[in-house]
Amino acid sequence: MSGNTFGTLFCVTSFGESHGSAIGCVVDGCPPGLALGQADIQADLDRRKPGTSRHVTQRREPDEVEILSGVFEGLTTGAPIALLIRNQDQRSKDYSDIAELFRPGHADYTCWQKYGVRDYRGGGRASARETAVRVAAGAIARKWLAEKFGVVVRSYLAQLGEIPVPFESWDFVAGSPFFAPNLSLQPKLEAYMDALRSEGDSIGARINVVAAGVPVGWGEPVFGRLDADIAHAMMGINAVKGVEIGAGFASVGQRGSEHGDEMTREGFLSNNAGGVLGGVSSGQDILVSLAVKPASSIRREKRSINIAGEAVTVSTRGRHDPCVGIRAIPVAEAMLALVLIDHALRHRAQCGDVRTDTPKVAAQAPSADAQPPSPPKG
Repeated sequence: MSGNTFGTLFCVTSFGESHGSAIGCVVDGCPPGLALGQADIQADLDRRKPGTSRHVTQRREPDEVEILSGVFEGLTTGAPIALLIRNQDQRSKDYSDIAELFRPGHADYTCWQKYGVRDYRGGGRASARETAVRVAAGAIARKWLAEKFGVVVRSYLAQLGEIPVPFESWDFVAGSPFFAPNLSLQPKLEAYMDALRSEGDSIGARINVVAAGVPVGWGEPVFGRLDADIAHAMMGINAVKGVEIGAGFASVGQRGSEHGDEMTREGFLSNNAGGVLGGVSSGQDILVSLAVKPASSIRREKRSINIAGEAVTVSTRGRHDPCVGIRAIPVAEAMLALVLIDHALRHRAQCGDVRTDTPKVAAQAPSADAQPPSPPKG
């Protein structure tokens, strides 16, 4: 099976299945000299791991990461970094009923037709369980980006089903089981999810991701566009069905007189471009918004076929997220960090010595009512 490596200079090769003995990855191209220990990675994994609240899957996985190579005396050496996360709470028997059935909305049918063999236990390689190793690799990227450039990557829940979540403050995100930036809405979100679980159904979500402190100049103007690589990375996350950069689809209704981000000596006056102009970072915040579909593993019966092509009904047992968008938030941050570190290294390789006399435009002109950045609503 090909297609398991991501990145050009900072490369991540992922391995493992949902119900195998372990999942893991090899990170190749990490610069040497970065102080790195398990705690640097574990904090991000703890935000993604299952069982953190009643609103996500109750599979109990500690998701403790082991660093097997590439670190000596607390510093990265430049050698490949091997990371391992052991699976400890598999219940493969929950999937025995679907060994010869195809679950609607899953990769069961397509992978069977492509490979002629299928690990039906929790989706095997196509399971969102694999994203834990992306979060682990992303934690390394985040630390390097923060130390070298002051880049901060964070995200939040912008919409749960039909409920929009207006941004109030980043301070509320860490303490919310939904990663919601709005404290007053939490009781409504909890009641909504409780009702959804009792109905045996699922719902989608919108996630907004912001990278602040990205320097001007990262990215390339044709096939290595920063925004294109971001979109590629985000669409590679399980269940993501749409990606917007900056104003995104809202730009359809904008005129050129309002969409183009004007510049003054004090800074940009808006950020409809989402921090990328001509495929190259502008120095403004990178603004990304994702549409995450409803989980397809639900208790409600749905029509499908079996491997003989016969009509069947499918009801998925096991422990599943009624909204996969919630735990996708740390994954989206990790994927953005992986794109940014890769482009930082690529920029350094070709253009690290380039200097211009033109002053750099500030990220955004200051205003009295400035709030933490968030992507424009579509």
